[in-house]
Amino acid sequence: MTFLSPWRLARLTVRPSEAGEHLAAATPEAHDVILRLVLPLSVVPPALAWIGGATFGWRLGGGEPLYIPAGGLALISLAYFVALVTGFVSTALVASWMAGTYGARREFGAHLAFVALVGMPAILASVAHLAPHAFVNMLLLIPALIWCLYLLYRCLPAALGTTPEQGILMASSVVAYVLVAFVSLLGITVVLWSGGIGPSLGV
Repeated sequence: MTFLSPWRLARLTVRPSEAGEHLAAATPEAHDVILRLVLPLSVVPPALAWIGGATFGWRLGGGEPLYIPAGGLALISLAYFVALVTGFVSTALVASWMAGTYGARREFGAHLAFVALVGMPAILASVAHLAPHAFVNMLLLIPALIWCLYLLYRCLPAALGTTPEQGILMASSVVAYVLVAFVSLLGITVVLWSGGIGPSLGV
C-alpha cells in the first residue's frame, strides 16, 4: 500500500490530521511495516553516524575530535541499528498491549506504522550525525523530539481509534515506557563500557 513508503510517511509528518486519517483507514500487516518502514528507517541514523564519525570524529566541546577505530565504529553503528529496531518493535508491542485499556485498536501492524510515523522527525533530524558535534546534534534533535511528541498526542486518537481523552492517557503511557527504556539503555551502555566491553577512543 502507498502509505508504507518512507517518503510518503515523511510528508505526512507535517500534516498530522491527514496522517491520522491515513492510519485510521490502513490495515497494514506487521511484517510489511517492518520490511518497508522499520528496517529502512532504522538504517539511516547509524549510517549517517558512521559516515560523520569516520570522516570528522566526534566533538563533545571545543577540544580535539574523538576518533573511534573503524572496527569499533562499525560495531557501534550495528548496535545503534539494533537498538532502533528494538525500540520501534518494543514500543509498538507495548502500545498494542495497552490498547485494550484505552479502547484503541489492537492490530500490531497499525501500532508499528503509528510508531514509525511518530519517530520519523527524529530519523530525519539524524542528518545532524554527518556533523558529529554534540551541540549541532542537540540543536536539531531536540526540536525533532518535540515534534515527535506532538505527533504522538495529536495523531493517536484518530490513528488508533480512541477518544481524545483516552488518547492523551495512552500517549502519556507510551512516553513513560520510552523514557524508562531509554534510561535503561543508557545504564546498560555505561555498565558495559565501564567494564571494558566497547571500542577504545583515540584522539
